[in-house]
Amino acid sequence: IEPAEISKTSNLGGASRSDLEAMRRDLKTAETNATTFAPRATAVLKAERDTIEKYALSLHLEKDHSRRLLEHADKRHAEIAAFTSSLSSARADFYRAYQNYVGVLVGEFGGYKVVGGQFIFPLQRTVDRYNVAAQAMTNAARHVTELDEDRKRLRASQQARWLQFVRAEFIRGE
Repeated sequence: IEPAEISKTSNLGGASRSDLEAMRRDLKTAETNATTFAPRATAVLKAERDTIEKYALSLHLEKDHSRRLLEHADKRHAEIAAFTSSLSSARADFYRAYQNYVGVLVGEFGGYKVVGGQFIFPLQRTVDRYNVAAQAMTNAARHVTELDEDRKRLRASQQARWLQFVRAEFIRGE
């Protein structure tokens, strides 16, 4: 989702105007990629479901076993799709907030100094705009981080349910 150039630019205080403008373009690309990721992920899940269904048919499983397998896959896919949608939206929000943050720097380029890693602006209204943009970016980043933690929990939960499902099917199948 994120172009590699974004992670390479860590020192915004030392960046040239053209570097900052390039970063804004990269952030716009990342926002677009994040926005379009969920539908692409849904297509992958649909293909996976079709593969599972074909495989179940090729094994000549009993209809109840096949139905339960597909129900399990459908539930898992629904959870993944919902989560992916939330994460994609949160990432798009982050990239948009980051664009706004860099936009303040581009708009004020040449009018600020960097002292000890801190941006120093001559006007209070610019400081206020910068602080609002920085806070929005921080909040969006925090939301993405929280969702990354939720992803770990979802993955563990789905794995535990899968093992429970397989064990139940194995015991029933004997």
